[in-house]
Amino acid sequence: MINYDPSHFLLQQMDYLAFSDLYHDRIKAFHVKDAEFNPDGRQGVLRLPEQDRSSWAVLEWECCIKSAEQGAAEGAPFIAKHLIEPPRHAFDDFAGSERDNAQLKRMLGL
Repeated sequence: MINYDPSHFLLQQMDYLAFSDLYHDRIKAFHVKDAEFNPDGRQGVLRLPEQDRSSWAVLEWECCIKSAEQGAAEGAPFIAKHLIEPPRHAFDDFAGSERDNAQLKRMLGL
């Protein structure tokens, strides 16, 4: 299994978004601090919910002047605050419902 750390991919000049698409079923944790805002017209970095993933959010602590315990105490609420809950249904899920022609005619005044 993989602890996904996008900064390492950038250093190796690898496409970290394509890697996530290819190996999403093996990614079981990710480093939060390494998110990079580098959007284009089709995609950004926040793709974990799109892949229906349930994984760990890992805070990598690399501060030499603050204790790891304090970093964990500050980092856990930070991570929890920034996790998003994906919707239970697609935005346009209403389109899959049964069509009531009589109701549509009433709504259109026909």
